[in-house]
Amino acid sequence: MVKILMIIGDAAEALEVFYPKARLEEEGWTVEIAAPEKRAIQTVVHDFEPGFATYTEKRGYRIDADLAIEDAEPTSYDALVLPGGRAPEYLRNHGRVVEVTRHFLEVGKPIAATCHGPLILAATGLLRGQTLTCYPELARDVRAAQGEFLDREVVVDEDLVTARAWPDNGPWMREFVKLLRPRVGSS
Repeated sequence: MVKILMIIGDAAEALEVFYPKARLEEEGWTVEIAAPEKRAIQTVVHDFEPGFATYTEKRGYRIDADLAIEDAEPTSYDALVLPGGRAPEYLRNHGRVVEVTRHFLEVGKPIAATCHGPLILAATGLLRGQTLTCYPELARDVRAAQGEFLDREVVVDEDLVTARAWPDNGPWMREFVKLLRPRVGSS
C-alpha cells in the first residue's frame, strides 16, 4: 500500500492541505497527516483582497492529525507533502520536522512542497543546486539556502515538485502524481 506523509501545523493553508490529500487519495494512496501534536489542527484561508499589498488570512477548516511528528517513521512512507500557509515558518524550527524532511531529500523519495513549504526544505541545508518555486516573497530564502528560484506555477527538479501557492494546486498535483505513479503504482 502506498503511504504518503503530509506535515502540517496550525495556520497551514487549507487549500494546500485538503486538495492534495483528496487528490492523492483519489489515486488509492493513503495520506497520513503528522503535526507537532496528534490533535485537531486549525487551517487558514489566504486570499488576495483589493488594496492589500499581501494576502489576508481567515480561519479555515480543522483537520485531525493522524500522528505526532515525533512518531513518524520516514522509512515507512513513499513520499512527502509540505503544504504552505504560515505553519512552515515555525515547523522549520522543529528538529524532528527537519530530520524527517531531510530523510526524504537524502534518499531521493518524492516531495511536493508549495507556498511557504520550501522553508522547511531550506532548513535541512540540502537545497544547494535544487531548482524550485515557492511563494515569490520567499525567493530570497531559497537563494540563501543555495537553491535556484523560478517564478512558475510548478517546477519539477528530479524528486522535488514545487508550486507557488494554492492557485497552482492543479498543476502541482498533476506533476506530483505523474512523478509518483511509475514509482509506486496505483495502490
